[in-house]
Amino acid sequence: MAESLDGQVQSAAIPRDFATWMTSEQKRIFLLCRRLLGDTDEADSATQDVFLKAYKAMARAKQGELDNPGRWVTRIAVNTCLDRLRSRSWKIWRRRPAPEDEAIILEMTPGENPDAERQLFAKQIQQRLEQALKKLSDRQRAVFALRHYDALPLEDIADVLKLDTGTVKAHLFRALSKLRDELRDLYNGQWSEPGGARQRSRARTPSRSGGIRRQP
Repeated sequence: MAESLDGQVQSAAIPRDFATWMTSEQKRIFLLCRRLLGDTDEADSATQDVFLKAYKAMARAKQGELDNPGRWVTRIAVNTCLDRLRSRSWKIWRRRPAPEDEAIILEMTPGENPDAERQLFAKQIQQRLEQALKKLSDRQRAVFALRHYDALPLEDIADVLKLDTGTVKAHLFRALSKLRDELRDLYNGQWSEPGGARQRSRARTPSRSGGIRRQP
């Protein structure tokens, strides 16, 4: 991703300060696009589009709009991904496993082979989470990703999505309700090991406020 972006940056003669800022935001925007689109290659393409749009939009930005450039480019990223989802009618979440998310989703109790156990159970939970995320609408998924992964306040999410705060709260509430229903059995921290054995784990599950609640 970096090579293709760097090539376009040079050809577009983007100022050095913009290129530096882009580099600092690139990974975060890429991860956001991947969470919304569910596909690494598509997220790579979308990320390139986001920063090219951002560069072109700088000259047209209204006064004060760039006071918070992180929020500004996040809005461009979300809109770019939602446009792609709508245009291709992607109503099924096809997210590939994201290893860096596993620490957020699951914290295993150490066992005889903690690394192997962590990989096994994280994979199980990742698969279940992918299935659960299929049930969310595009807007619900966007709100959940911005709240859960980017830890944005509800007011900032409303600003990014151009929605009122009440609507954002409603989307988040519905998203969390659906995820709780789909992942209800995880609340007890019970997962099946090969051979039918049971292993207790401490899972972090969504709370109504949009944060992560660790199970005792």
